[in-house]
Amino acid sequence: MKLHPLKLVTIVVEAVLDTRLRQDLLRLGAKGFTCTKADGEGSRGMRTDDLAGKNLRFETVVSDAVAERILTHLAEQYFPNYAVVAYVQDVSVVRGDKYV
Repeated sequence: MKLHPLKLVTIVVEAVLDTRLRQDLLRLGAKGFTCTKADGEGSRGMRTDDLAGKNLRFETVVSDAVAERILTHLAEQYFPNYAVVAYVQDVSVVRGDKYV
């Protein structure tokens, strides 16, 4: 079985960014993504504001170039004003053509 090296970009954001980030990911080149509800605690403490909602975790498998575009966009548009965590992992996937 042939495996294709790609990048898994994981982004944890405030729920208020749901629609905006979905549109951004597709516009920046992601072919799709998975979004799940997330809860936790970090450097800013636990989020307890029910009005703002929980966090969301987005995961997308993309090429190196798309991963770079996504991270650059997050750094410029989201990091200064929102609680956002983003990281990238090397992954090997079957049917790599689905992601590029």
